[in-house]
Amino acid sequence: MPKTKFQSFIFTLMMVFVMVYVMTVYAISLKMGGLSYVCFGLAIKEMWIEFVIVFVLIYFIVTRLAMKLARRIIDPVKNPPVFMTLAIQCFTVCLIEPAITLIATFLHNGFTADWLIQWLTQAVLCFPMAFFFQIFFAGPFVRLIFRTIFKKQLA
Repeated sequence: MPKTKFQSFIFTLMMVFVMVYVMTVYAISLKMGGLSYVCFGLAIKEMWIEFVIVFVLIYFIVTRLAMKLARRIIDPVKNPPVFMTLAIQCFTVCLIEPAITLIATFLHNGFTADWLIQWLTQAVLCFPMAFFFQIFFAGPFVRLIFRTIFKKQLA
C-alpha cells in the first residue's frame, strides 16, 4: 500500500502503535485478572520500549521477510491483492509475536530460571489476540486511516 519510503515509515509507525498499545492493554489485563480502565492508562506508560523495539524489527527486518514468505505461497498475478495482504499480515504476526513476547518477558521479569515457561505462557496467551486483532481490526483500521491521510499521493 505505501508507495514511498516516507509513506512506509508512517504506515509502520501507525500500525506498530496500534498493535503495541492494544497488546500492552491485553497483557496488563491478563496480569490484573481482567480489563479495567486502569489498563488503558498503564499501557500508555509501559508500551514505549516495546514500541521502539517492534518498530525497528518490523521496519528493517520482519516486513521484508513476511513479504518474501507471502510471495512463496501467493502469486500476486493470479490472486486478488487481498490474499497477498492477508498473507503478509499472517507472516508478520507469526514472526514478531514470539520475538516481542520473548523480549517483553526479559524486560518485565528479568533473566530468571523460569524465563522459558514465562515466555511460552505469554506467547501462547498473546498469539491468538495478536493474530485476530491484526487481521480483523488493526490492519483494516490503519489502512483506512493511511488511505485517508495519503489520498492525493495514492491516487
